[in-house]
Amino acid sequence: MFVRAEEEFEGLYHSYYMKIYSYIMTIMKNSHQAEEITQEVFYKALKTDKKYRGQSSEFTWLCTIAKNTCMDMLRKQKHFEELNEEIPSDKNIEQSLEDEAMTLEIHQILHQLEEPYKEVFSLRVFGELSFQKIV
Repeated sequence: MFVRAEEEFEGLYHSYYMKIYSYIMTIMKNSHQAEEITQEVFYKALKTDKKYRGQSSEFTWLCTIAKNTCMDMLRKQKHFEELNEEIPSDKNIEQSLEDEAMTLEIHQILHQLEEPYKEVFSLRVFGELSFQKIV
């Protein structure tokens, strides 16, 4: 049975670190995240209230902790990515508002233009015609 004495835990860490790291890499596909999660797995294994009961191998127990930790991180990432897509940055909001105000101003000026200027502008800008073709 696994006893969480400090010496035994160090042995567990050294025995399984690379195997757990490799397992996490297959899930996360990112070495930085894999390192972070691997450290968290061993921290959770050391601090958990659910003691290793010997019903499976130590490796299987650690892989279960690793899988659950990876899934938690992936859920957080997905939620964060959804927030990033929904909420534009302050700079984008400011630029978007400026663009909308400019568009409205241009639209109002266009409606006030007299003919033939209005038609020439529309053909040049919206029709993408050269001045030679417009004349």
